[in-house]
Amino acid sequence: MLMNYARTLVASIVFLGLGLGLILAHSHDSTIGFTAAHPAAATSLQVVIRTDGWPAVIGLVVTAVGVLLLLVAVVLAVLGEITARERHANSRAVS
Repeated sequence: MLMNYARTLVASIVFLGLGLGLILAHSHDSTIGFTAAHPAAATSLQVVIRTDGWPAVIGLVVTAVGVLLLLVAVVLAVLGEITARERHANSRAVS
C-alpha cells in the first residue's frame, strides 16, 4: 500500500509541474496587482495570467489531472495509515 500512494504522489507532482509549466511558459500580457487599504475588507489581490490556444487547454487538463491524483494520493495515504494501525492493534492483541 505504501508504494501505491507514493507513486501516485510523485505522478501528481509531475502532472502539476507540467501543467503549470505549460501554462506559465506560454503566458503573455500577464499582470499582478496588489492594493493594500486601511480597512482589510478593501484590500485586493489580482493575478491575471493570459495563455492562448492549445497550451492553455492542455495545461488546464494536465493540472486538473495532477490535482485529482494528489487527492487520490491523500486518500490512499489516510487509508494506508488506518489499515496499518489496525494491523498493529491486531498483532498486539494476538500476542
